[in-house]
Amino acid sequence: MPDFLWNLLSFVVALGLLVTVHEFGHFWVARKNGILVKRFSIGFGKTLFSWRDKQGTEFVIAAIPLGGYVRMLDGRVDPVLPQFADLAFDSKTVPQRMAVIAAGPVANFLFAIFALMLMYLIGVPSLRPVVAEVAPDSIAARAYVPNQQIIAVNGETVQDWQGVQLLLLEQIGRDSVTLTLADDIDSPGADVQLDLTGWKFDPEHDSVFGSLGIVPVQARPLLEVGQVQPNSPAAAAGLQLDDKLRVLEGVALTDWASMVKVIQNSPGKTLTLLIERGGQPMTLSVTPASQQTADGFHQGFLGVSPKVKPVDPQYIRTLQYGPLEAVWQGVQKTWQLVRLSFSMVGKLIFGDVSVKHLSGPISIAQGAGSSADLGLIAFLSFLALISVNLGVVNLLPLPILDGGHLMYLVVELIRGKPVSERAQELGFKFGALVLLTLMGIALLNDISRL
Repeated sequence: MPDFLWNLLSFVVALGLLVTVHEFGHFWVARKNGILVKRFSIGFGKTLFSWRDKQGTEFVIAAIPLGGYVRMLDGRVDPVLPQFADLAFDSKTVPQRMAVIAAGPVANFLFAIFALMLMYLIGVPSLRPVVAEVAPDSIAARAYVPNQQIIAVNGETVQDWQGVQLLLLEQIGRDSVTLTLADDIDSPGADVQLDLTGWKFDPEHDSVFGSLGIVPVQARPLLEVGQVQPNSPAAAAGLQLDDKLRVLEGVALTDWASMVKVIQNSPGKTLTLLIERGGQPMTLSVTPASQQTADGFHQGFLGVSPKVKPVDPQYIRTLQYGPLEAVWQGVQKTWQLVRLSFSMVGKLIFGDVSVKHLSGPISIAQGAGSSADLGLIAFLSFLALISVNLGVVNLLPLPILDGGHLMYLVVELIRGKPVSERAQELGFKFGALVLLTLMGIALLNDISRL
């Protein structure tokens, strides 16, 4: 199946599932509070399939799978006959209405816990967070980070590199972070404080670890050609599988990253590359093509991938737990993701994170497709992440979102009367403007990354 179709299918499956979970939260709590749900729709636009249950709810699958909604009986919107007045949303107490509104995001968080629990029941392959080396003149080097295992970040225990990454991302915009390192998880650790005042992290060009100068123990690219893309500059230059790369522009190559840096800085420039093929030296001329990055710069592209040295088995572990511990791990990981998501929203508002890093439907579709390619564990992890993000975004205090409705209900609870219809209307327009602006920026970012 072509990548585009696979990504689209994975995206529709993921979004359809998560929207169903979200809307089911609203639906279930509404029913429990005696509210008539008129329609439960997955998708927008033309109805493809529909059916009605005994309680009068119409269930709909619509043509545009980019969301969904639950429509409840509401006297502010529909004329309600006196005998049905008690079934209307607006007839319920403020706490009841708040419960219905909050149920959607809560359902997303519960689904994330469930997905992560399944992962830990099955077993999650991971790498112990052992520091292989520290880049010279980096933040980590100035803090004298040793080649040991990171066992905690700011006092929170970590078991793999993903856990380290989540906690480090929370530190963007802060002055420092404390890493606890030891020979292994059961050994007493020593704290090392990293000064983050000069930390510049750009996810378009570097990993969070690379930006700090931390090199994890991981699979390593070798200076050997593992793959040459057809019709690429590498193919045109005559590079072949198993070629060993020795010298580029008169400078001996020490690692794959150093070669990539030279290539990226040389778009359209002819370079001299000394290789070894079958034990014999050979000189090639390579001319990197120019490709545009997400921020508008042009960099060189060769179209060659390295052979990879696998990780030493001593650093590989499988995180697998029994049912109760798997649930607890799911709760902990979901809380980390929720906390990080709210933290990133704050950093976006205060300028610590650029809007150019927002991702839209194209990036999400690509993430869905690539995670589905990697198997069930990766896809469950992707679903958990997107489910948490969906829950957090819906809790933002924009009147068009669940968080905005909750904000109005809090005001009503304090004042003893609802917010005026005029104020609500203005709020909805403002919320729609903000949301559409952010969605537009995210979509433009997606297009620029293609």
